[in-house]
Order: sequence, then C-alpha cells, then structure tokens
Amino acid sequence: MQNSMKERFGFDAPKNKPIEESIQWAAENGFGYIDFQADVPPNDIASFDRARVRKVRDLCETHEVAIGIHPSSAINNAEYVPIMSEAVDGYLYANLELAQRLGCGWLIGHGGYHFGDVAQRRNAAIERIQRLLARAEQAEIVIFFENHNREPEYAEIHYIPHNVEETHWFFDTLRSPYLKWAFNVAHGHLVPEGWEGFLETFGVENIGQVRLNDNTGEYEIHLIPGEGTIDFAALFAQLNRRGYEGWFSLGFGDDADKVRVRDVFAAYL
Repeated sequence: MQNSMKERFGFDAPKNKPIEESIQWAAENGFGYIDFQADVPPNDIASFDRARVRKVRDLCETHEVAIGIHPSSAINNAEYVPIMSEAVDGYLYANLELAQRLGCGWLIGHGGYHFGDVAQRRNAAIERIQRLLARAEQAEIVIFFENHNREPEYAEIHYIPHNVEETHWFFDTLRSPYLKWAFNVAHGHLVPEGWEGFLETFGVENIGQVRLNDNTGEYEIHLIPGEGTIDFAALFAQLNRRGYEGWFSLGFGDDADKVRVRDVFAAYL
C-alpha cells in the first residue's frame, strides 16, 4: 500500500493530549492531518505563548503534518441575543487568530442551532459566517463549513444545517475562495436523503475534508466503522468515481482503531 494513500488521512486529536504529542503520533503512524480544539487544557488558547507556537510550527514543518482548529459546536453560531452574540464572534475570532499564529490551514465552521426560531437563527448564522469569512480571507485561513447532525424530532434544539435543504441556505448565499465544505458522512446518514443525497447535490469540487465515523442512522454517535450501518465501500467508490482527491478526518475510537481502519480505507483508494 502506498504511503501517499495513507497520508490522505487525519484525525480528531484527543482533547486530553497536548497537540505536540498528537503531531508526533501522526508522524510516527503516517497521518498527514489533525483537527484539534483549543478550548480546554492542555490546548486552551491561552496556553499558546510565543515559545509554544514556535514549537508547534516547527513540529508541523519537520514532520509535514498539517493542522487545523475545530471550534466547539456547543457554541451557538446562530446566536442573536445581544452580548451573547458579540461573545460568539469573539470566540471565533480568537480561534482564527490562533490558527493564523500556528500556521493552520483551516478552521471548522458551524451553522449553530435553533429553538424553533428558525428564520432569526438562520439569518444570524449566515451573517456570522460572512463576518468570519471576511477575517479568514485576510488571514488566508480556509473555513471548512460542516453539515451538522439531526437531533431527535422532539428535541428542544435542532442544529442547522442538518440536511441538504438547509445546507443550501449557506452555500447558495456565501461566496468566498476561502469557504469549503467539511462533508460529514455520518451526519448525512441521519437524514432521509442520506450521505448519497449530499454528494449528488453538492458534488466533490468544493470539499475541504471528508469526516468519517459510523452510526446506525438513528441518532448522533461516533461508532467505529463497521459498528453501524454506513456502507463505506460504497462511499469510497462514489468519491473515487467523482474524482475526490482530498483528505479524510477520522473521528472515532482509540489510536489502534484509527490505524486499523485507516489502512482498510486506504485500500479503497
């Protein structure tokens, strides 16, 4: 198996491990990409002083590992309440600034969630991503915008966008060379159109990363591929047929699971 195929895979870094250790582990195990959160120790934003930033950048350059920041989806990007709305902007801008300091290639973007007040939340989310994109363009950081997961019908909150129709709200409105799609396959598996419907609608031309884990099609859970009902062989066949040449982010299991499943998936390429 060619190493170049293996290196098309990355992973969500464990929150309890310093990002420096994740970079080292990625290099030792043939992964080329890492998503990490900068919310809590040991990787909270305040911990990245000048010396640590230099160390992270040096590790990435030495090992040829690319990193990006994945802000928390618990922070509601569809927030419109005064004071709270400004705080959400501040949170995103702080993550973007850190991404620029670290030499990150991307920042994951979310639409947020609503409580039945769909129109207000949708407008707030689109306007917020527009503001973020304006800053991202200046920083030359790409925003990977992710399709969210469906919540149960009677849940109090519902994420946007969680289906093809809602994803259109964003991609039909937002225009920037620094906006790409973080295609979350497992989230697509939770809606009637399935991940197949997302690919049929949006294609692969603007995918920045493909996010992979498994579920049973019932609710959001990060199962190891093979434990749920997603047909990954069919997924890779479609992506290959459509000419996708980008990378895949693994969001499941422990280190051994990631290596084992990565090698299976790499054979599909």
